[in-house]
Amino acid sequence: MLEQLFGSQTRVKLLQLFLNNPENKYYVRELTRLLDSQINAVRRELENLKNLDIIGIVEEKDKTVRKKYFQSNMKFVLYPELKSIIEKSSFLLNKKFANSLKKAGKVHYMALTGSFVGDKDTPIDIIIVGNLKKKSIERIIKNFEKSIGREIRYSLFDKEEFNYRRSVADRFLYAILDAEKVVMVDDIMNTLIEINNENNQIE
Repeated sequence: MLEQLFGSQTRVKLLQLFLNNPENKYYVRELTRLLDSQINAVRRELENLKNLDIIGIVEEKDKTVRKKYFQSNMKFVLYPELKSIIEKSSFLLNKKFANSLKKAGKVHYMALTGSFVGDKDTPIDIIIVGNLKKKSIERIIKNFEKSIGREIRYSLFDKEEFNYRRSVADRFLYAILDAEKVVMVDDIMNTLIEINNENNQIE
């Protein structure tokens, strides 16, 4: 949808990366790696976005070498509207990602956190609980990374490990569960809450 709106897949990837990470600075070859795009296409679209004043150039001197980086221009007159479009499209991508996981196996719980909610302190971006093949997850994650234009940190647990870690109050797991997040799939946490409520009533 966004590719049809903006006319270029590389342009869409760049917009998603810059607008979702406005504080970050990127050099050209880093962008080609993150977006998995040809360097000529990246350079061409960077020039287009710079001419539109959507991004700007930041120069930094490292010892004797002066490096040129690109960064989102938050003073761009249509910045809020453009960011809103990207955020709404991200929701559709997230939903598509959740559906891809469901097709790959049984998913009991899946939530987006970390960079997806602007929380730099949370150790991961996605938590997945389910019976899924590691290779399938890696393939789906890689495709999702290409769609949003950045790397994703994730953790995968089967149901037994997840329940055990909860029972021993695992610090890593609770750092994720207590953090801000967007829950996309949940047929495990609500069940656990109901069981705990029933136990309290019995007592």
